[in-house]
Amino acid sequence: MPSSPVSEEEQKAQPADDERYLRALADLENYRKRSAQEVERRVSEGVERLLLDWIEAVDSVDRALAMQPSDGLGSVREQMEAILARQGVERVGAAGDRFDPELHEAISVRESDEVPDRTVLDVARSGYRRGERVLRPAQVVVSRDGGSSERDQGPGGEGED
Repeated sequence: MPSSPVSEEEQKAQPADDERYLRALADLENYRKRSAQEVERRVSEGVERLLLDWIEAVDSVDRALAMQPSDGLGSVREQMEAILARQGVERVGAAGDRFDPELHEAISVRESDEVPDRTVLDVARSGYRRGERVLRPAQVVVSRDGGSSERDQGPGGEGED
């Protein structure tokens, strides 16, 4: 029995409908993934803003301790740092570290023959990172080689007149 023209059209339309359905399903899955990533990004940004506010409070306690040492205030700072540590936050930037522009912000350069060039001499404000992400770079004073530099010398290695 020959098939009717309607059934042939339906058979031809069936693959197109299946393809549209599969594309719509893939689009929906991609939308779900993008939405989940966006929510995760926003939550992470919110947590980082809160941590930066907390870090400002730690800075205030550090300044207060620098003005007048106190065992009680020192204990408060330890508790605050423990909270940051539980959130995966660690201080970066200490005297003696090699200068790293990803972790440090140089606020001053000082000549020194006692330590290698580009060594952190002093930390004006601690930096913090959470995992690999730097929340705030450390503000540091960096050493510069105190000897004669190449820019002070001419091409032959002798000083210019």
